[in-house]
Amino acid sequence: MKRDEIYKKIQKELEERKKILPYDMLGRSLASNPFFPKDVHKALKRIDQEIKLIPQIKEDLNQNLSLALESEKKGVAALSISTWPHFNGVLENLSMIRRYTQIPLLREDFIIDEYQILETLVYGGDFILLIAKMLNTKELKKLLEFARHLGLEALVEICDKEDLSKAILAGADLVSICNEDENFSNYVQLCEKLMGQIPNSKIIVASVNDEENLQHLQKLGIDAFLISNANH
Repeated sequence: MKRDEIYKKIQKELEERKKILPYDMLGRSLASNPFFPKDVHKALKRIDQEIKLIPQIKEDLNQNLSLALESEKKGVAALSISTWPHFNGVLENLSMIRRYTQIPLLREDFIIDEYQILETLVYGGDFILLIAKMLNTKELKKLLEFARHLGLEALVEICDKEDLSKAILAGADLVSICNEDENFSNYVQLCEKLMGQIPNSKIIVASVNDEENLQHLQKLGIDAFLISNANH
């Protein structure tokens, strides 16, 4: 599915969700919210030769609670919880994992609306994924600032120099270099190209399929690694 099609699909789904639970009602539920956002910067910033891992959990979260607990025991920096494609109870499953783990949780989704960010806080997420390719600079900045207003953080995904410019202008502190190329060598070259243009103050995240590939990227100064193969 193309991104513009995904955008329209999400807009339609959001309209339905807002009818069931309006924004104001969702916001009022924060009064009884037991979840306090974790310090994402501290969790992801690499110190010396540390390897910071963020396993991605993309399947039925009910079946992956044990994986989340096992990952925390191994000392991973955070967990990336996919809430796309949407299915019944997916956000409740996010809060379920929050109850059993103390590490930061990334809500990995196509975030285009403040309502989704408020949802993330209500259900126990600590930071969100914002995809620069789907948003203009003004939209990206607005969503990023709203997330911080709620005490959350945002990981901004970039694919090229244009995306990086958006991320910097929007004030992003966490930048993820998207891996859309099956050829790992090409991805390393992309990281090398973009790394030279990312300010040193930013926390940089790279995507790898397994832990073997991250050795090549760690030398570039990458802070943390999204591991798409969660069965690491």
